[in-house]
Amino acid sequence: MLLIGEEVPDFEANTTHGRIKFSEWAKGSWVILFSHPADFTPVCTTEFMAFADIYDELRKRNVKLIGLSIDSIYSHIAWTRTIREKLGKDIPFPIIEDLSMNVARKYGMIHPAQSSTAAVRAVFFIDPEFKLRALIYYPLSNGRNMQEILRAIDAFQVSDKYGVATPANWQPGDEVIVPPPQTAEEAEKRLREGYDCADWFFCKKRI
Repeated sequence: MLLIGEEVPDFEANTTHGRIKFSEWAKGSWVILFSHPADFTPVCTTEFMAFADIYDELRKRNVKLIGLSIDSIYSHIAWTRTIREKLGKDIPFPIIEDLSMNVARKYGMIHPAQSSTAAVRAVFFIDPEFKLRALIYYPLSNGRNMQEILRAIDAFQVSDKYGVATPANWQPGDEVIVPPPQTAEEAEKRLREGYDCADWFFCKKRI
């Protein structure tokens, strides 16, 4: 199982946009790699349309989006064409063919209690250093929330840029948390540094 902070596995695979080597395709970008159980299924179809809806917002944040399921490239192509023809939505991001389950196994997408032949709904947040920043698993029966995916990316990028943390339910524009003091001397000074403090260890600021 992949752990937060670890470097994610590299791989080569065929996609609907051609063959890629993941480390080269993703170089310099954040990546959201997500898996879905199967093409031509209703929940997955709603998710793909929803991912397409946030595609431009992800690009503004320097995030590349790529999907995966244990289906053939021909199935992926046929399904995305059906989504366009029947539901009026273009799918602008690549989808990985993974009939061998090579990538799915490397990334821990196969959960036998759910299915031994289909990937669960997994979302991997990968930074430009190829480190796993977060992962979310959903069962086959429930679709994902795209606004939480955008919010999480915003939070990670704010933390990296400003060296801060974000509180529960944080949204862009909200106050952020100043890292707590590490010494008694810093704790004495903290309350005089102009932050919005409830106590020496719990201070917020706007950025």
